[in-house]
Amino acid sequence: MTDTGVAAGGRAAHGAWSRLPVGPVEHRRDAVLALVLAGALAVSMVLTSSVGLSDDPAPWWVSALLVVANAGPIALRRRFPMTVAVLVALAFAATQLLRVPEGVFINFTLFIGLYTVGAWCSDRVRAEAVRWVVIVGMFAWVFLAIVFRWSVPSALPDGDGALVPPYIANSLMTLIINLVYFGAAWWSGNRAWAAAVAAHDLADRTAELATERERSAAQAVTLERVRIARELHDVVAHHVSLMGVQAGAARRVLDRDPEQAAASLAVVEDNARTAVEELRRMLGTLREPGTEHAEPAPSEAPSTEHLGRLATLAAAATAAGRPTGYSVVGAERPVPPTVAAVAFRIAQEAVTNVLKHAGPDARADLRLRYLADAVEVEVTDTGAGARASRSTAGSGLGQVGMRERVAAVGGRIEVGPRARGGYLVRAWLPTE
Repeated sequence: MTDTGVAAGGRAAHGAWSRLPVGPVEHRRDAVLALVLAGALAVSMVLTSSVGLSDDPAPWWVSALLVVANAGPIALRRRFPMTVAVLVALAFAATQLLRVPEGVFINFTLFIGLYTVGAWCSDRVRAEAVRWVVIVGMFAWVFLAIVFRWSVPSALPDGDGALVPPYIANSLMTLIINLVYFGAAWWSGNRAWAAAVAAHDLADRTAELATERERSAAQAVTLERVRIARELHDVVAHHVSLMGVQAGAARRVLDRDPEQAAASLAVVEDNARTAVEELRRMLGTLREPGTEHAEPAPSEAPSTEHLGRLATLAAAATAAGRPTGYSVVGAERPVPPTVAAVAFRIAQEAVTNVLKHAGPDARADLRLRYLADAVEVEVTDTGAGARASRSTAGSGLGQVGMRERVAAVGGRIEVGPRARGGYLVRAWLPTE
Protein backbone atom coordinates (compact mmCIF):
# COMPACT_ATOMS: atom_id res chain seq x y z
CA MET A 1 0.00 0.00 0.00
CA THR A 2 1.33 3.45 -0.88
CA ASP A 3 1.64 6.19 1.72
CA THR A 4 -1.06 8.13 -0.14
CA GLY A 5 -3.37 5.16 0.17
CA VAL A 6 -2.53 4.85 3.85
CA ALA A 7 -3.36 8.51 4.33
CA ALA A 8 -6.68 8.05 2.59
CA GLY A 9 -7.39 4.97 4.71
CA GLY A 10 -6.58 6.89 7.88
CA ARG A 11 -8.89 9.69 6.78
CA ALA A 12 -11.73 7.26 6.16
CA ALA A 13 -11.19 5.59 9.52
CA HIS A 14 -10.81 8.71 11.62
CA GLY A 15 -12.63 11.35 9.59
CA ALA A 16 -9.40 13.39 9.36
CA TRP A 17 -8.50 15.84 6.66
CA SER A 18 -5.65 14.88 4.30
CA ARG A 19 -3.03 17.06 2.63
CA LEU A 20 -2.31 14.23 0.17
CA PRO A 21 -2.27 13.79 -2.73
CA VAL A 22 -0.70 16.99 -4.01
CA GLY A 23 -0.49 18.37 -7.52
CA PRO A 24 2.22 18.42 -10.19
CA VAL A 25 3.65 21.74 -8.97
CA GLU A 26 4.62 20.22 -5.61
CA HIS A 27 6.08 17.15 -7.31
CA ARG A 28 8.24 19.35 -9.57
CA ARG A 29 9.48 21.27 -6.56
CA ASP A 30 10.43 18.03 -4.81
CA ALA A 31 12.32 16.86 -7.90
CA VAL A 32 14.25 20.14 -8.03
CA LEU A 33 15.04 19.85 -4.30
CA ALA A 34 16.34 16.30 -4.84
CA LEU A 35 18.60 17.46 -7.68
CA VAL A 36 19.96 20.33 -5.59
CA LEU A 37 20.71 18.00 -2.68
CA ALA A 38 22.34 15.46 -5.00
CA GLY A 39 24.60 18.17 -6.39
CA ALA A 40 25.48 19.39 -2.91
CA LEU A 41 26.25 15.85 -1.75
CA ALA A 42 28.50 15.21 -4.76
CA VAL A 43 30.43 18.45 -4.30
CA SER A 44 30.81 17.83 -0.56
CA MET A 45 32.09 14.28 -1.15
CA VAL A 46 34.65 15.44 -3.72
CA LEU A 47 35.93 18.26 -1.50
CA THR A 48 36.06 16.11 1.63
CA SER A 49 37.87 13.35 -0.23
CA SER A 50 40.33 15.88 -1.66
CA VAL A 51 41.14 17.24 1.79
CA GLY A 52 41.98 13.70 2.92
CA LEU A 53 40.23 13.87 6.29
CA SER A 54 38.73 10.43 5.88
CA ASP A 55 40.79 7.27 6.37
CA ASP A 56 40.12 4.49 3.86
CA PRO A 57 37.21 6.22 2.08
CA ALA A 58 34.70 4.27 0.04
CA PRO A 59 35.25 3.79 -3.70
CA TRP A 60 33.89 6.50 -5.92
CA TRP A 61 31.13 4.31 -7.34
CA VAL A 62 29.88 3.50 -3.81
CA SER A 63 29.83 7.22 -3.04
CA ALA A 64 27.92 7.89 -6.27
CA LEU A 65 25.34 5.23 -5.42
CA LEU A 66 24.87 6.68 -1.95
CA VAL A 67 24.44 10.18 -3.39
CA VAL A 68 21.49 8.78 -5.33
CA ALA A 69 20.27 6.77 -2.30
CA ASN A 70 20.30 9.85 -0.05
CA ALA A 71 18.90 12.47 -2.44
CA GLY A 72 16.80 10.43 -4.86
CA PRO A 73 13.94 9.55 -2.48
CA ILE A 74 13.42 13.26 -1.70
CA ALA A 75 11.86 13.65 -5.17
CA LEU A 76 8.99 11.43 -3.93
CA ARG A 77 8.78 12.72 -0.39
CA ARG A 78 5.18 14.00 -0.69
CA ARG A 79 3.99 10.98 -2.66
CA PHE A 80 5.28 8.39 -0.18
CA PRO A 81 6.43 10.32 2.92
CA MET A 82 6.81 7.40 5.33
CA THR A 83 8.62 5.20 2.81
CA VAL A 84 10.98 8.05 1.92
CA ALA A 85 11.79 8.65 5.61
CA VAL A 86 12.79 5.02 6.09
CA LEU A 87 14.88 4.97 2.87
CA VAL A 88 16.84 8.14 3.67
CA ALA A 89 17.46 6.86 7.21
CA LEU A 90 18.92 3.63 5.81
CA ALA A 91 20.98 5.61 3.27
CA PHE A 92 22.24 7.84 6.09
CA ALA A 93 23.39 4.82 8.07
CA ALA A 94 24.99 3.22 5.00
CA THR A 95 26.89 6.43 4.26
CA GLN A 96 28.45 6.33 7.73
CA LEU A 97 29.14 2.61 7.79
CA LEU A 98 30.76 2.52 4.33
CA ARG A 99 32.97 5.53 5.12
CA VAL A 100 31.62 7.73 2.37
CA PRO A 101 33.42 11.08 2.76
CA GLU A 102 30.35 13.24 3.45
CA GLY A 103 28.94 14.37 6.77
CA VAL A 104 27.12 17.61 6.04
CA PHE A 105 24.31 17.37 3.50
CA ILE A 106 23.17 13.86 4.46
CA ASN A 107 21.91 15.54 7.63
CA PHE A 108 19.64 17.67 5.45
CA THR A 109 18.17 14.67 3.62
CA LEU A 110 17.34 12.83 6.86
CA PHE A 111 15.90 16.00 8.42
CA ILE A 112 13.67 16.61 5.36
CA GLY A 113 12.49 13.00 5.39
CA LEU A 114 11.45 13.13 9.05
CA TYR A 115 9.93 16.60 8.65
CA THR A 116 7.80 15.46 5.68
CA VAL A 117 6.29 12.57 7.64
CA GLY A 118 5.16 14.97 10.37
CA ALA A 119 3.99 17.68 7.98
CA TRP A 120 2.12 15.64 5.35
CA CYS A 121 0.87 12.30 6.71
CA SER A 122 -2.83 12.28 7.61
CA ASP A 123 -2.56 8.98 9.45
CA ARG A 124 -1.03 10.54 12.54
CA VAL A 125 -0.67 7.23 14.38
CA ARG A 126 1.50 5.71 11.65
CA ALA A 127 3.38 8.99 11.24
CA GLU A 128 4.32 8.91 14.93
CA ALA A 129 5.28 5.24 14.72
CA VAL A 130 7.54 5.67 11.68
CA ARG A 131 9.36 8.63 13.20
CA TRP A 132 9.83 6.83 16.49
CA VAL A 133 11.27 3.80 14.71
CA VAL A 134 13.76 5.95 12.78
CA ILE A 135 14.75 8.07 15.79
CA VAL A 136 15.10 5.10 18.17
CA GLY A 137 17.21 3.30 15.55
CA MET A 138 19.45 6.35 15.16
CA PHE A 139 19.92 6.73 18.91
CA ALA A 140 20.71 3.04 19.23
CA TRP A 141 23.42 3.59 16.66
CA VAL A 142 24.68 6.65 18.57
CA PHE A 143 24.90 4.67 21.81
CA LEU A 144 26.78 1.89 20.05
CA ALA A 145 29.23 4.47 18.67
CA ILE A 146 29.72 5.96 22.15
CA VAL A 147 30.35 2.53 23.66
CA PHE A 148 32.83 1.76 20.90
CA ARG A 149 34.74 4.97 21.56
CA TRP A 150 34.84 4.20 25.27
CA SER A 151 36.23 0.75 24.53
CA VAL A 152 39.17 2.27 22.63
CA PRO A 153 40.81 4.74 25.05
CA SER A 154 43.49 5.64 22.54
CA ALA A 155 40.84 7.09 20.24
CA LEU A 156 40.08 9.84 22.77
CA PRO A 157 42.34 12.83 23.51
CA ASP A 158 44.24 13.17 26.76
CA GLY A 159 42.04 14.76 29.37
CA ASP A 160 44.52 15.70 32.04
CA GLY A 161 43.40 18.90 33.76
CA ALA A 162 40.05 19.09 31.90
CA LEU A 163 36.98 20.10 33.86
CA VAL A 164 35.02 17.23 32.27
CA PRO A 165 36.71 14.03 31.13
CA PRO A 166 36.98 13.95 27.31
CA TYR A 167 35.01 10.73 26.79
CA ILE A 168 32.12 12.08 28.91
CA ALA A 169 32.19 15.50 27.21
CA ASN A 170 32.29 13.88 23.77
CA SER A 171 29.38 11.58 24.61
CA LEU A 172 27.29 14.41 26.04
CA MET A 173 27.90 16.63 23.00
CA THR A 174 26.91 13.80 20.68
CA LEU A 175 23.68 13.19 22.59
CA ILE A 176 22.80 16.91 22.79
CA ILE A 177 23.39 17.44 19.07
CA ASN A 178 21.21 14.45 18.17
CA LEU A 179 18.45 15.49 20.58
CA VAL A 180 18.35 18.99 19.07
CA TYR A 181 18.49 17.61 15.52
CA PHE A 182 15.72 15.03 15.86
CA GLY A 183 13.64 17.23 18.16
CA ALA A 184 13.71 20.03 15.59
CA ALA A 185 12.67 17.66 12.80
CA TRP A 186 9.80 16.32 14.93
CA TRP A 187 8.61 19.73 16.14
CA SER A 188 8.80 21.49 12.78
CA GLY A 189 6.88 18.68 11.05
CA ASN A 190 4.10 18.76 13.64
CA ARG A 191 3.91 22.55 13.49
CA ALA A 192 3.61 22.46 9.71
CA TRP A 193 0.79 19.91 9.97
CA ALA A 194 -1.02 21.98 12.62
CA ALA A 195 -0.70 25.13 10.49
CA ALA A 196 -2.09 23.29 7.45
CA VAL A 197 -5.04 21.95 9.46
CA ALA A 198 -5.74 25.43 10.84
CA ALA A 199 -5.62 26.92 7.33
CA HIS A 200 -7.97 24.20 6.08
CA ASP A 201 -10.39 24.81 8.96
CA LEU A 202 -10.28 28.55 8.31
CA ALA A 203 -11.03 27.97 4.63
CA ASP A 204 -13.93 25.70 5.59
CA ARG A 205 -15.32 28.28 8.00
CA THR A 206 -14.91 31.01 5.39
CA ALA A 207 -16.80 28.90 2.85
CA GLU A 208 -19.51 28.15 5.43
CA LEU A 209 -19.84 31.84 6.25
CA ALA A 210 -20.10 32.69 2.56
CA THR A 211 -22.78 30.02 2.12
CA GLU A 212 -24.59 31.29 5.21
CA ARG A 213 -24.45 34.85 3.90
CA GLU A 214 -25.95 33.71 0.61
CA ARG A 215 -28.62 31.74 2.47
CA SER A 216 -29.38 34.71 4.74
CA ALA A 217 -29.62 37.02 1.72
CA ALA A 218 -32.03 34.61 0.03
CA GLN A 219 -34.09 34.34 3.22
CA ALA A 220 -34.12 38.12 3.55
CA VAL A 221 -35.41 38.45 0.00
CA THR A 222 -38.10 35.84 0.72
CA LEU A 223 -39.11 37.55 3.95
CA GLU A 224 -39.24 40.89 2.17
CA ARG A 225 -41.50 39.43 -0.51
CA VAL A 226 -43.75 37.96 2.19
CA ARG A 227 -43.89 41.30 4.00
CA ILE A 228 -44.75 43.20 0.83
CA ALA A 229 -47.41 40.64 -0.04
CA ARG A 230 -48.86 40.92 3.46
CA GLU A 231 -48.96 44.71 3.30
CA LEU A 232 -50.55 44.65 -0.13
CA HIS A 233 -53.11 42.13 1.05
CA ASP A 234 -54.01 44.21 4.10
CA VAL A 235 -54.33 47.44 2.14
CA VAL A 236 -55.98 46.16 -1.01
CA ALA A 237 -58.28 43.51 0.46
CA HIS A 238 -59.85 45.82 3.03
CA HIS A 239 -60.46 48.82 0.82
CA VAL A 240 -61.45 46.82 -2.23
CA SER A 241 -63.91 44.84 -0.12
CA LEU A 242 -65.49 48.07 1.15
CA MET A 243 -65.56 49.47 -2.37
CA GLY A 244 -67.21 46.30 -3.69
CA VAL A 245 -69.89 46.32 -1.01
CA GLN A 246 -70.64 50.03 -1.48
CA ALA A 247 -70.63 49.77 -5.26
CA GLY A 248 -73.15 46.90 -5.04
CA ALA A 249 -75.31 48.88 -2.67
CA ALA A 250 -75.20 51.93 -4.97
CA ARG A 251 -76.18 49.80 -7.94
CA ARG A 252 -79.20 48.34 -6.12
CA VAL A 253 -80.62 51.71 -4.94
CA LEU A 254 -79.50 53.89 -7.83
CA ASP A 255 -83.02 54.20 -9.33
CA ARG A 256 -85.13 54.50 -6.18
CA ASP A 257 -82.73 56.30 -3.79
CA PRO A 258 -80.15 58.43 -5.61
CA GLU A 259 -78.99 60.06 -2.37
CA GLN A 260 -78.12 56.69 -0.80
CA ALA A 261 -76.38 55.66 -4.03
CA ALA A 262 -74.37 58.88 -3.97
CA ALA A 263 -73.38 58.24 -0.33
CA SER A 264 -72.23 54.72 -1.20
CA LEU A 265 -70.22 56.01 -4.15
CA ALA A 266 -68.64 58.61 -1.86
CA VAL A 267 -67.49 55.79 0.41
CA VAL A 268 -66.07 54.03 -2.66
CA GLU A 269 -64.20 57.19 -3.58
CA ASP A 270 -62.84 57.69 -0.07
CA ASN A 271 -61.64 54.11 0.17
CA ALA A 272 -60.03 54.27 -3.26
CA ARG A 273 -58.19 57.43 -2.28
CA THR A 274 -57.11 55.94 1.06
CA ALA A 275 -55.88 52.75 -0.62
CA VAL A 276 -53.83 54.74 -3.12
CA GLU A 277 -52.32 56.85 -0.34
CA GLU A 278 -51.37 53.80 1.70
CA LEU A 279 -49.88 52.06 -1.31
CA ARG A 280 -47.89 55.17 -2.21
CA ARG A 281 -46.59 55.49 1.36
CA MET A 282 -45.66 51.80 1.52
CA LEU A 283 -43.86 51.82 -1.84
CA GLY A 284 -42.10 55.04 -0.94
CA THR A 285 -40.83 53.43 2.27
CA LEU A 286 -39.59 50.41 0.33
CA ARG A 287 -37.60 52.67 -2.01
CA GLU A 288 -35.81 54.48 0.81
CA PRO A 289 -32.13 53.43 1.14
CA GLY A 290 -31.42 51.11 4.06
CA THR A 291 -35.03 50.06 4.57
CA GLU A 292 -35.19 47.10 2.22
CA HIS A 293 -35.63 44.61 5.03
CA ALA A 294 -37.11 46.79 7.74
CA GLU A 295 -40.71 46.86 8.87
CA PRO A 296 -41.87 50.42 8.32
CA ALA A 297 -42.50 52.24 11.57
CA PRO A 298 -43.04 55.94 12.17
CA SER A 299 -40.64 56.07 15.10
CA GLU A 300 -39.43 54.17 18.12
CA ALA A 301 -41.46 56.32 20.51
CA PRO A 302 -44.82 55.12 21.89
CA SER A 303 -47.73 55.97 19.62
CA THR A 304 -51.52 55.76 19.39
CA GLU A 305 -51.71 56.73 15.70
CA HIS A 306 -52.86 53.34 14.43
CA LEU A 307 -55.08 52.64 17.40
CA GLY A 308 -56.86 55.96 16.83
CA ARG A 309 -57.88 54.73 13.37
CA LEU A 310 -59.85 51.80 14.78
CA ALA A 311 -62.94 54.01 15.26
CA THR A 312 -62.70 55.09 11.62
CA LEU A 313 -62.39 51.43 10.62
CA ALA A 314 -65.58 50.55 12.49
CA ALA A 315 -67.39 53.55 10.98
CA ALA A 316 -66.32 52.52 7.47
CA ALA A 317 -67.63 49.00 8.01
CA THR A 318 -70.94 50.41 9.25
CA ALA A 319 -71.18 52.65 6.22
CA ALA A 320 -70.57 49.58 4.06
CA GLY A 321 -73.73 47.96 5.44
CA ARG A 322 -72.29 45.89 8.28
CA PRO A 323 -73.18 47.63 11.54
CA THR A 324 -70.01 47.56 13.62
CA GLY A 325 -69.77 48.69 17.20
CA TYR A 326 -66.56 50.05 18.62
CA SER A 327 -65.57 50.20 22.29
CA VAL A 328 -62.41 50.83 24.31
CA VAL A 329 -61.88 49.07 27.63
CA GLY A 330 -59.33 50.40 30.09
CA ALA A 331 -57.39 53.64 30.32
CA GLU A 332 -55.92 54.67 26.97
CA ARG A 333 -52.15 55.06 26.85
CA PRO A 334 -49.41 55.21 24.22
CA VAL A 335 -48.08 51.84 23.04
CA PRO A 336 -45.07 50.92 20.91
CA PRO A 337 -45.69 51.87 17.25
CA THR A 338 -45.07 48.34 15.99
CA VAL A 339 -47.68 46.93 18.38
CA ALA A 340 -50.14 49.66 17.40
CA ALA A 341 -49.58 48.95 13.69
CA VAL A 342 -50.06 45.19 14.23
CA ALA A 343 -53.25 45.77 16.23
CA PHE A 344 -54.71 47.97 13.48
CA ARG A 345 -53.79 45.52 10.68
CA ILE A 346 -55.34 42.60 12.55
CA ALA A 347 -58.55 44.56 13.17
CA GLN A 348 -58.56 45.67 9.53
CA GLU A 349 -58.19 42.08 8.28
CA ALA A 350 -60.85 40.81 10.67
CA VAL A 351 -63.33 43.52 9.62
CA THR A 352 -62.57 42.78 5.97
CA ASN A 353 -63.41 39.13 6.58
CA VAL A 354 -66.72 40.21 8.20
CA LEU A 355 -67.57 42.19 5.07
CA LYS A 356 -66.67 39.28 2.80
CA HIS A 357 -67.91 36.23 4.68
CA ALA A 358 -70.26 37.07 7.57
CA GLY A 359 -73.44 37.41 5.49
CA PRO A 360 -75.69 40.37 4.72
CA ASP A 361 -77.44 40.49 8.11
CA ALA A 362 -74.36 40.18 10.30
CA ARG A 363 -73.35 42.65 12.97
CA ALA A 364 -69.83 43.10 14.25
CA ASP A 365 -68.14 44.41 17.36
CA LEU A 366 -64.63 45.82 17.53
CA ARG A 367 -63.10 46.11 21.01
CA LEU A 368 -59.77 47.47 22.14
CA ARG A 369 -58.66 46.53 25.65
CA TYR A 370 -55.78 48.16 27.50
CA LEU A 371 -54.30 45.62 29.92
CA ALA A 372 -51.50 46.08 32.43
CA ASP A 373 -48.73 44.84 30.12
CA ALA A 374 -50.48 44.43 26.78
CA VAL A 375 -53.27 45.54 24.48
CA GLU A 376 -55.94 43.22 23.18
CA VAL A 377 -57.90 43.75 20.00
CA GLU A 378 -61.04 41.69 19.40
CA VAL A 379 -63.42 41.49 16.44
CA THR A 380 -66.58 39.37 16.65
CA ASP A 381 -69.57 39.02 14.37
CA THR A 382 -72.99 37.42 14.52
CA GLY A 383 -73.02 36.12 10.92
CA ALA A 384 -72.54 32.73 9.40
CA GLY A 385 -68.81 32.92 10.06
CA ALA A 386 -67.05 29.70 9.23
CA ARG A 387 -70.07 28.28 7.39
CA ALA A 388 -70.04 31.23 5.01
CA SER A 389 -66.28 31.12 4.57
CA ARG A 390 -66.45 27.49 3.50
CA SER A 391 -68.69 28.38 0.64
CA THR A 392 -66.63 31.42 -0.36
CA ALA A 393 -63.41 31.14 -2.29
CA GLY A 394 -60.46 32.43 -0.29
CA SER A 395 -56.69 31.99 -0.18
CA GLY A 396 -56.33 31.87 3.60
CA LEU A 397 -53.48 34.38 3.39
CA GLY A 398 -55.29 36.81 5.67
CA GLN A 399 -55.18 34.51 8.69
CA VAL A 400 -51.59 33.54 7.88
CA GLY A 401 -50.64 37.21 7.80
CA MET A 402 -52.38 37.87 11.13
CA ARG A 403 -50.52 35.00 12.80
CA GLU A 404 -47.19 36.16 11.37
CA ARG A 405 -47.73 39.71 12.60
CA VAL A 406 -48.66 38.56 16.10
CA ALA A 407 -45.70 36.19 16.27
CA ALA A 408 -43.37 39.01 15.21
CA VAL A 409 -44.21 41.01 18.37
CA GLY A 410 -44.39 37.99 20.68
CA GLY A 411 -48.15 37.94 21.09
CA ARG A 412 -50.95 35.38 20.89
CA ILE A 413 -53.96 35.16 18.61
CA GLU A 414 -57.21 33.22 18.64
CA VAL A 415 -59.11 32.79 15.38
CA GLY A 416 -62.18 30.63 14.81
CA PRO A 417 -65.98 30.23 14.99
CA ARG A 418 -67.80 31.02 18.23
CA ALA A 419 -69.91 28.42 20.00
CA ARG A 420 -73.04 30.61 19.84
CA GLY A 421 -72.54 31.50 16.19
CA GLY A 422 -70.44 33.95 14.28
CA TYR A 423 -66.67 34.33 14.27
CA LEU A 424 -63.99 35.56 16.66
CA VAL A 425 -60.59 37.13 16.17
CA ARG A 426 -58.76 38.05 19.37
CA ALA A 427 -55.10 39.09 19.54
CA TRP A 428 -53.08 39.71 22.68
CA LEU A 429 -50.08 41.96 22.03
CA PRO A 430 -47.47 42.71 24.73
CA THR A 431 -46.46 46.32 25.26
CA GLU A 432 -43.52 45.73 27.63
